[in-house]
Parts: sequence; C-alpha cells; structure tokens
Amino acid sequence: MHVSVLGMGRMGRAVAGRLAEGGHDVVVWNRTPGRAGDVVAAGAREAGDLAAAVAGAEVVLTLLSDDAAVRDVAIGSGLADLVGRGTLCVDSSTVSPALADELAGTFECFVAMPVLGSPEAVRTGQATYLLGGDRDLVARLEPVVATLSDRSVVFGRPGLALAAKLASNLVLLTGIVSLAEAFAVGRAGGLTEDDLRRLLGESPLVAPGLRNRFEPVLTGGDPGWWTTVLGRKDAGLAVDLAASDDVALRMGTTARDAFGAAAAAGLADADIATVARLFRR
Repeated sequence: MHVSVLGMGRMGRAVAGRLAEGGHDVVVWNRTPGRAGDVVAAGAREAGDLAAAVAGAEVVLTLLSDDAAVRDVAIGSGLADLVGRGTLCVDSSTVSPALADELAGTFECFVAMPVLGSPEAVRTGQATYLLGGDRDLVARLEPVVATLSDRSVVFGRPGLALAAKLASNLVLLTGIVSLAEAFAVGRAGGLTEDDLRRLLGESPLVAPGLRNRFEPVLTGGDPGWWTTVLGRKDAGLAVDLAASDDVALRMGTTARDAFGAAAAAGLADADIATVARLFRR
C-alpha cells in the first residue's frame, strides 16, 4: 500500500521503517526535516512538505508526541482537505480519547491505532496495536497491520482504543515509580544493589514488563526511548480521563507528579526509568 507516515520521532521511524522493509510504498514527513535518514535508507521517501507527503496516499498515519502536536498537524494544517477522498487516516499517537473521537468526526475515514511496545518491539514485529474504529475501516487497514505485527485488539470506536492505551501505560508508569520506591526502602534498610537484584530480579512480584527496566531503575541508567516528559503526559491523560468520571487516581497522580519532577530536574529527555534518581540520596 502507499502509506504516508507523519512524525519522525523514535516510534514514527520504527513504524515507517518496518512498513518500508515490508514492501509498502512509504513516504515520510516531519515538521522538523532531517530526522528520517535511517528510514530513507530502509526504502522510504522523505517529502518536503505536508501536501507532497500525503499526495496519492491510501493510508495517512500520524505518530506525534501529544494532543497539541496531533491537533496542529491533523486539524490546524488542514490535513483533511489535503488527503484524497476515501483516504484512510490513522493516528497512532498517545492522545486523549476525546481527541481521537474528534478526529473521527474530522476525517471521512479514521481509525485510531495506538501502539503497545517499544520502538524495538515495533521493529521486530512484537508490538501490539490497539485499533479503534468502524470494522470495515479496520479491515481496510489489515495489510498495514499484518506487516507491523500479528498482535492486535479491535475496539468499536477510536476513543476506546485510547482508553485502553492509557490504562495499559498507567500500569507500567505506576510500576516504575513503585519499583524505584521499593529500591529506596531497601537501600534505607542497608540492602545493596546485589541484594536487591537477588530479592526482586526474578521475583513474581515484578511484572514482566517492568523487568525490561529493572536494571535501569536500580542503577539510574537510561535505556532512552520513553521520556519523562511523555511519561508525565501519559499519566496526566489517565488522571484526567478518570476525573471525567468523577474518580480521583491516587497512584496515577503520584506517577504524573514524579515524572514531572524528574523532567523539571533536568531529565526531560531521559527515559522514564531515570525517575528512580529522585529516590536516591
């Protein structure tokens, strides 16, 4: 398929690269040019402007940092007027469910497709894709999804896919903070890093998803792909969504504030695992 990928952050490059390597005709665009070198090397073409990026596309996929960026590109730029009639527009960004449903009313054919997994999981086909939208539209997207992964979950409307994404992200974000605090408790009681590895490194109390960041949380390292700024944003979206149903999230609020504090302490571009540095002497 002729696919346009808008947004060349880590995840956008991973998605575009896998699609190009899978044989799709991929055109990429970024608001700041010059970030698509590895994707172009994989066979994609970089467009100089938004209109050129989406010209003739069967699928236009946006993968941007937050609600403001998606709104700017998808709505503020007049993207709906640039894409061809019947073009399938897909947003894989982590945004509010309300914005996802708004986009469904903006574009003639729209599917939300947030991603569960790291850029490396995308590159290796191990990520899970949460698809939200009309089932006929989701079916049209199957050639793209099949190239990306054999793992997907379908929801009846875009906002539901985003609610699922936020719920999933919150489990990891609160877990990162809890693990950092557990290490702080152990250190305060005299345990060494080796003691903590023996105690919790293979413990069933630590979820498999957390084990990917166990060592960076323990040592303060930086695996470098999900920034504290984005962690704060995602936790904040979850808190706001629950608040819309008159539910106050205590752990979610704590996670949001912890990642915000890490970002303010000079770790804005560092991975969420570096929040652990707040809990070290």
